Amino acid sequence: MFLTIPDVLKKRDIERVRKKSAELDWRDGRETAGRTARTVKANLQANLKSDLGQGLHDFMMTALSANQTVKTMARPRRFSRLLLSRTEGEGHYGFHVDNALMSSDGRQMRTDLSFTIFLSDPDSYEGGELHLLTSAGDFTAKPDAGTMILYPSGAIHEVRPVTSGSRLACVGWIESRVQRADQREILFDLETTRAALPKGTREQKLILDKTISNLIRMWAR
Repeated sequence: MFLTIPDVLKKRDIERVRKKSAELDWRDGRETAGRTARTVKANLQANLKSDLGQGLHDFMMTALSANQTVKTMARPRRFSRLLLSRTEGEGHYGFHVDNALMSSDGRQMRTDLSFTIFLSDPDSYEGGELHLLTSAGDFTAKPDAGTMILYPSGAIHEVRPVTSGSRLACVGWIESRVQRADQREILFDLETTRAALPKGTREQKLILDKTISNLIRMWAR
């Protein structure tokens, strides 16, 4: 399942990230790529372990982990450390698949879901679309700043070349408490349906509460 989540970062938050990112130390993005992905990656990544970088990392993580749609769809057990990526001057990230297991802050985690939070206005750069290949067809995204694209980590995907301007984005991974994508989708549909029920349907909401809770007991790890 691919999900577009708007306003994960608000306008004032995006402005803060952009301003602080200009003060960070930027390095060759190939330093954090796997052996295969390293051959198709051409971007810059910020050092988020400096004092300034860690503060920016924590600021973005707070907003991300508090988002109700992210919590409902992803059922996070843990998040990876965030990466801040800048792509420009024909930079790109060719077709690849994210590693199934990653080391994050000294712990190994399974990558169930990947995400990109776009931080540049789409009309400020050319190219740079997130392009995913799926069994249902291609999916291409270049949304407004502050929008997150959430997608399965096993999907083949690329960032198309940025031919002008600069593309700033935050990327990361989620290990879910519910490993199977179809089960997460069922829970998401039930939660969405419950939220849409009108007032005065307490009995129906209680039945959905029971169903959701029991499914989580069955599926959570």
